Amino acid sequence: MTSSRLSALIAGLAVAATLGACAGMTPREHSTAVGAGIGAAAGAVLTGSPEGAVAGAAVGGVVGNQVKR
Repeated sequence: MTSSRLSALIAGLAVAATLGACAGMTPREHSTAVGAGIGAAAGAVLTGSPEGAVAGAAVGGVVGNQVKR
């Protein structure tokens, strides 16, 4: 595993770990956070770079925000 893939994986795991703090969120906030986490993981896997993880988190957060609309 290359160091950039490892960094992206660690970033994705960090986002996933923070989702445990979603207990006090509204359903829309929760969907936004989950979308960002899934997007970050997908972006990291697809591109193998931290930039891809950030872009995936941004897109996933927007999509997650619109789901509970």
